[in-house]
Amino acid sequence: MSISKRFAMVLLSAGMAFGTVVTAEEQHGDWVVFTKDNPKECYTAAKHQSTKSTKKGKDVTKEVKRGEILLYTTYKPSENISGLVSFTGGYPFAPDSTVSVQIGDDKFDMFTSGEWAWPYAKDDARLMAAMKKGARAVLTARSARGTQTQDTFSLSGYTAATDAARAACGG
Repeated sequence: MSISKRFAMVLLSAGMAFGTVVTAEEQHGDWVVFTKDNPKECYTAAKHQSTKSTKKGKDVTKEVKRGEILLYTTYKPSENISGLVSFTGGYPFAPDSTVSVQIGDDKFDMFTSGEWAWPYAKDDARLMAAMKKGARAVLTARSARGTQTQDTFSLSGYTAATDAARAACGG
């Protein structure tokens, strides 16, 4: 699978919004490695492979309008961040809600703020380890409007992508 132009443009425009240049370095399976300089930051990112949205038990997938749905891992040496997983669901999450992550038999919760979710500190290393050995991650969340979403991500190439991002950031 090649890097999709839209996916790359979203990440590049996100970097430019913060006054930085983000460069797509390489692709490993379904994961892309991005870097930026000054300060040095490295990312892995993947788009969802499938999504389902329900509200009050009704499938509303075709009616729901969402922004980009992406799963990231971030390395920021200047902030001592080495492998922070994050997720953006393309909509504001319900206040005080969590995102459930299922990888095989392993389950994790992520806390939310606005359109972003992160693992609790106690789960950081365990989540990354599960992502490295798993085949897919299913993330279930609830929007501020009460819609429940389920997004599935391939983990093919995740280990190689995170290794490349860590190495690019001097790790």
